[in-house]
Amino acid sequence: MSKLFTSFKLKDIEVKNRIVMAPMCMYSAGNDGIANDWHFVHYTSRAVGGAGLILQEATAVEPRGRITSNDLGLWDDNQIDGLKRIVDAVKQNGALMGVQLAHAGRKCEAEEEQIIAPSPIAFSEEYRLPKEMTKEDIKTVVQAFKDAAGRCLKVGYDIIEIHGAHGYVINEFLSPVTNKRTDEYGGSAENRARFLKEVLHAVREVWTPEKPLILRVTSEDYVEEGNHPEDLAELINLVKDEGVDIINVSSGGLVSVAPKAFQGYQVKFAEIIKEGTGLPVIAGGLIIDPHMAEEILQNNRADMIFLGRALLRNPYWPLHADYALSNEISWPKQYERAKLRRK
Repeated sequence: MSKLFTSFKLKDIEVKNRIVMAPMCMYSAGNDGIANDWHFVHYTSRAVGGAGLILQEATAVEPRGRITSNDLGLWDDNQIDGLKRIVDAVKQNGALMGVQLAHAGRKCEAEEEQIIAPSPIAFSEEYRLPKEMTKEDIKTVVQAFKDAAGRCLKVGYDIIEIHGAHGYVINEFLSPVTNKRTDEYGGSAENRARFLKEVLHAVREVWTPEKPLILRVTSEDYVEEGNHPEDLAELINLVKDEGVDIINVSSGGLVSVAPKAFQGYQVKFAEIIKEGTGLPVIAGGLIIDPHMAEEILQNNRADMIFLGRALLRNPYWPLHADYALSNEISWPKQYERAKLRRK
């Protein structure tokens, strides 16, 4: 069997294959942050399609942490039931499910909210100027992550991913480009990692040690004065003992500079972080070819593969990938008659 379709164990869960559906915002909730039928169909169809682990889109831990007014949320108990319906259906269809807990920081576009960030620097001319977070703001946001993690237990997620990437609030603290603080949360790598460390510690107080925790990072800021993969490895090493089990390696989003994207363009970053931290990694970046995914795993460049746009285009990418690689997995019994078979 191809390595892409071998199982992978993380703490008390075993993912049936190495295919991870990346968190991708749908911007389809109401202002209340409650999941609806769109989310149910969207996530369940990818479980039917064969993904091993599905990561729910960026889900805000407080209203001012939303990217837009249409983001999902986990800041209120009223949001639990709609999400539990989705998670139960995903599991019934053979996948495991996690959630990406997030706070947008200075990139919040919900007009009714006052936006906050480690330093009062706007993302671009089109964005509002954020208020510099006070110590009390920091405590409030850390507590919001903790409270959301407690709700994750009630929803029934298998795994939590902490969103430390794409220019949102944790990434803003980690990068010297966006963190100009002169207190214990700014300056040195240790100080810039302090907020993330406090978030991880708070989440782990309620998210039991047996359950895995993913950290998603922006490994490359794409500006000289920003963070690069080696810097992220250093930062991760400062916080990994707070219970981080695997790193989801992305890049960009901190500033409005578009990376030169090509198939697998972020895989080298994942390799550097894997080697520099000793932790398993999830790699991706415009991967569409099953043979490329298999090569990455076979050469131990990463431990799992995340797919984004490929799964938007084709929820059944995993089933077609198996046909291209080994043609050994079972299809859902309802679709068995359509299984592609080699002669």
